[in-house]
Amino acid sequence: MADKRDYYEVLGVEKNAGEDDIKKAYRKLAKQYHPDLNPGNAEAEAKFKEINEAWEVLSDPEKKSRYDQFGFAGVDPNYGAGQPGAGGYGGYGGFDVDIGDIFSSFFGGGFGGGASSRNAPRRGDDIERSMTITFEEAVFGCSKDITVSRVEKCAECGGSGAAKGTSAETCQTCRGSGQVRQTRRTALGSFTSTAPCSACNGRGKVIKTPCKNCGGNGFARKNRTITVQIPAGIDDGRTIILRGQGNHGANGGPAGDLHVHIRVTRHEIFERDGANLLCTVPVTFSQAALGAEIEIPSLEGPMKFTIPDGIQSGTVLKIRNKGIAIVNTKNRGDYLLTVIVETPKNLNAKQKELLKELGKITDERNNAKGKSFFEKMKNLFNN
Repeated sequence: MADKRDYYEVLGVEKNAGEDDIKKAYRKLAKQYHPDLNPGNAEAEAKFKEINEAWEVLSDPEKKSRYDQFGFAGVDPNYGAGQPGAGGYGGYGGFDVDIGDIFSSFFGGGFGGGASSRNAPRRGDDIERSMTITFEEAVFGCSKDITVSRVEKCAECGGSGAAKGTSAETCQTCRGSGQVRQTRRTALGSFTSTAPCSACNGRGKVIKTPCKNCGGNGFARKNRTITVQIPAGIDDGRTIILRGQGNHGANGGPAGDLHVHIRVTRHEIFERDGANLLCTVPVTFSQAALGAEIEIPSLEGPMKFTIPDGIQSGTVLKIRNKGIAIVNTKNRGDYLLTVIVETPKNLNAKQKELLKELGKITDERNNAKGKSFFEKMKNLFNN
C-alpha cells in the first residue's frame, strides 16, 4: 500500500476541487477505463479499480474530510501495517512506538489532550437575553438598547495576560511546544506518551508578571450597551440574533452571538393573528339594523368605516392591507373587524312601546314570507 497514488491525483483534480468537479472527473475516467470497453486489458482494469477507490473516498464528505486531514491512515486503518520500515506493528522486537503520535494522527492532538487543541482558535459563547416591547413597538418597529455583561479581551493587556511593559515568555520545560514526552520501557519495547506541560498548562508560554486587571487569563467581563433594531411586524416569542455581539473568542477565534428573545405586551383593544389585526367593535341595535358610518380604531389612528344595514352580531368585516407589516417585506396583513350588536338596557316606556311596535311589524313581515322559526321548530318536534 505504500506506493498508493494520491486520490486527487488519480482523478486528476485539485485538492480544493468541488463536488461537481470530482464527479465529472470520475465519470470521464470511469468511462475511459471501464472493463467492458477494454476487454482483456489488465492495465485498464487496474486503473478502473484505482479510480473507483478514489471515488468511494472523495464522494463521501466524512471520508473525504478524514482523508484530507490524515491521508490514507484516515480512511484505511491498516495502511502501512507490516510494511518494511513503516514502524508499525509488523514485529515486536526492539521497536519504539510513540503512542502520542498514533493518537495525534487519528484525532488531531496528542495523547491526553495536547496543546494543539488547547491553543486552537475557539469561538466565544453565545449570550441570551429577553426584551419586552409594547404592541405598538412590535407593529411599527423601533430601536431599543440592551445592556449585557460579556467576556472581552482585557483592555489593559490587550488579551496577552501579561502586565503592561512585560510579555509572555517561552516555557523552558516544553520549549514552547506545550507538550512533554514521557518514555516507558516495557518487555515489548519503549512506549512514549505525550501530555500537556504542567509548567505552562499546555500553552507553551509562561506569564511571570500577570495583568492585575484580568489575573493573567487575558479576558475580563465588561458591561456593554447594544442597540437592537426591532423590525416592524415582529411577533411575540421571536428571537433576534446579533452576530458577533456575544462573548469574545480565544486564540483568535470569532466572538459568539447575542440572542435577544422578544416578548410583546398585550394591547387593550387590538389582538393579532400573524399579520392580521383583530378588533371587536360594538354597535347599537339601530346602527346594525339601518347601517351607519362609525369611527373605529386603527394602527394609524381613528378612521371612518361604514357598517352595512342588517348586519348580524358576530359578523367579521375585512379591510385589506390595513393589518400588520410582514417582517422584512413591504406587505401588510388585513384588518379583521368583528361587529357585536349591543342589546339596549334600561329602556323607558316610550322606547319599549316603539320596540314592541317594531316587533309586531317584523313578525307580520316574516309571517307573510312563510312559517316562523318557532312554527318550524314546533312541527319538527311533533313529527
